[in-house]
Amino acid sequence: MKAMILAAGKGTRLMPLTEHLPKALLPVRDVPLLQHCIQYFKFFGVTEIIINVHHHAEQIIDFLSGHHNFGIRIEISHEREELLNTGGGLMKARWFFDDGKPFFLAAVDVITNLNLAHLYQYHLENKPLVTLAVKQRPSTREFIFDDQYNLCGWINHTTGEILWSRPAENFHPIAFSTLHVIDPALFNLVTEKGAFSMTDLYLRLAADYTIKGFEHSNSVWFECGRIENLDTLNKSKEIQHIYRHFHA
Repeated sequence: MKAMILAAGKGTRLMPLTEHLPKALLPVRDVPLLQHCIQYFKFFGVTEIIINVHHHAEQIIDFLSGHHNFGIRIEISHEREELLNTGGGLMKARWFFDDGKPFFLAAVDVITNLNLAHLYQYHLENKPLVTLAVKQRPSTREFIFDDQYNLCGWINHTTGEILWSRPAENFHPIAFSTLHVIDPALFNLVTEKGAFSMTDLYLRLAADYTIKGFEHSNSVWFECGRIENLDTLNKSKEIQHIYRHFHA
């Protein structure tokens, strides 16, 4: 299996820690976020990973080299000239996904014990264009799904903005966990250019194609993108248990 890790961001919400260090290398319980993400994927059978880089890119490349790419194939997608956002970053790396099989896409700043084998099997059984891991948790922005977990729209609870992709009589919002399973057929449906968001792409495509939600509300999930989260995460016993499980 293959995966992409999104690690190119500047980590502005983590300043000043990210002034001289990429977010991907910030340690949580003494383990860099990128290392945890790689070993998490390895645990579930991923053998090939591509990582996009931009901010302090050479530090990430040196870190991977120093760990011998953790014993798997790791490629770098270098966004030297500009950050391409999630969608543009994936499109630049599309050459990597040449085997016709669904692949994972994940943000580097998420720590979870979600069972990726269950997520992948759900995708294979339902055969959507994309499967999105979602979880009941507080969030200002959420995807909206119908009773069959088909993506219907998106809501910003702070502004009240709602964007609909398709009508639904019964629907419910739920937070995205920034873990995707993507069928490579998606690449031929992308008309966006340059830097763009995967969220915007999904909302456009959901009008004509099936994009499913996979709820994992019983899983532990942490997002490490804010500086105020780090002290709590470093003291968390749940984080310690996750690290011990996937790093064994």
